[in-house]
Amino acid sequence: MKDIRVAEGVVPLGEFKAHAARYLKQLDGPVIITQNGRATGVLVSPGEYDRMREQQRFLESLAIGLSDAQSERTLETDELRERLNAARLQRQSR
Repeated sequence: MKDIRVAEGVVPLGEFKAHAARYLKQLDGPVIITQNGRATGVLVSPGEYDRMREQQRFLESLAIGLSDAQSERTLETDELRERLNAARLQRQSR
């Protein structure tokens, strides 16, 4: 994600409403929308939103994996291979 440039990245709601098409067309980083001097929303491109969501899912899966490892909910490599092979054979026989 690009850094927010205060001179360009923070916009009062009234200005955003008046020039929304321009902000959407030129969106190259996050835009902080303010109301009464307080941040009330952040506008990001669809690609940036997708990237942030994917990163969040990745971090959540890491946390689950760490929790599993700490709780000893793991498999030895040989057992994992056996289970994967059995699942693959089961799918092929359908």
